[in-house]
Amino acid sequence: MSMRDKITTALKTAMKARDADRLAALRLINAAIKDRDIAARGEGGAEISDAEIISVLTRMVKQRRESARAYEEAARLDLAEKETAEIAVIEDFLPRQMDDSEIKSAVDAAITEISAASVRDIGRVMGVLKTRHAGEMDFAKAGAAVKARLG
Repeated sequence: MSMRDKITTALKTAMKARDADRLAALRLINAAIKDRDIAARGEGGAEISDAEIISVLTRMVKQRRESARAYEEAARLDLAEKETAEIAVIEDFLPRQMDDSEIKSAVDAAITEISAASVRDIGRVMGVLKTRHAGEMDFAKAGAAVKARLG
């Protein structure tokens, strides 16, 4: 089942259950995907792939985390909770995130594979990680782990 089908099914289920908050978050997801589809058509492409949908969803989660943090700092906990609830809905469609030990193992494997030896190789290592683990790895943590190993 494609990502689009999963999202459409979840949307229909939320409508039937009259779950307004989940429905609103799912509509935001659909809108973001349609915006990306339109941009891809403008560039001569077709609908975006599941990998690109995962990228869109990851970006949405990042934006909401930043917004929630800003709302918490401004003492607007009601808005921060709304953002956090949207994150939970979006994350339902993302692959399971790797934990710290899995990230460390993946970093070690990538470093060994490309024979990285110095700080100058960080970009190549990150490229390998992004190709292999898109959507399932926190690249901020991975970048820190790569720097710690090669720095």
